[in-house]
Amino acid sequence: MTDAPQVWRLPPDEPLQVTAQEVHVWRGALDQPPPVTEQLLATMTADERRRAGRYHFARDREHFIVARGMLRAILGRYLGRGPGDLQFIYAAYGKPALSTEPSHGGLRFNLSHSHGLALLAVTRDREVGVDLEFIRPGVIEEEIAEHFFSAAEVRLLRALPPAEQAEAFFNCWTRKEAYIKARGEGLSLPLDQFEVSLAPGQPAELRRTAGDKSEAGRWTMRELFPGSAFKAALAVAGPECHVKCWQWIT
Repeated sequence: MTDAPQVWRLPPDEPLQVTAQEVHVWRGALDQPPPVTEQLLATMTADERRRAGRYHFARDREHFIVARGMLRAILGRYLGRGPGDLQFIYAAYGKPALSTEPSHGGLRFNLSHSHGLALLAVTRDREVGVDLEFIRPGVIEEEIAEHFFSAAEVRLLRALPPAEQAEAFFNCWTRKEAYIKARGEGLSLPLDQFEVSLAPGQPAELRRTAGDKSEAGRWTMRELFPGSAFKAALAVAGPECHVKCWQWIT
């Protein structure tokens, strides 16, 4: 059974709620008019403004501002707080989380953006990771898979028809990235130390991890369908969950 394409709906007007049995995934466009970008910038901390200022190209800087502003605006809706009131803390490898105030109620999130599009996954009381990548057909010729994927994954990838290999590569890459982002360990967890499904049409799945044989059974993976030019994946700790997809509008 394959992962079915999601429908991206406008969110309800009433206060938002998400349970530990759900994951809400938000899709947002990062190309916004200057007034919107300025409004989102006004919700950020001084540190976030400094981070935005480090980008050399204006487009990259604006995309960072919109993605961060989108994160603040959406989380604020779940918490009933203003976007500028939120405080973040960072784990050892940089994964952000809301500060440990009880009012946050175990809300967990993860953000990814690529080529002018952003995805934000939100749930409660279970770790979550999301990854979004723009499909570049030429990537299959760069032998990136041979450097980062497991030997078994490389064999499966290269055995596919050439026309399917780019999609399979990004299936593999996004599923691996979603998992390590959910774990919050960055590339200290090598990509070749665990395996995921990758063939087009196969459901997203964490298949094997080095060392702990029970680890794969602790995670749920889903393929996401944010647009025809992109591949995306979701990884969440625990059993199967209900995924709702919302379209963010400013």
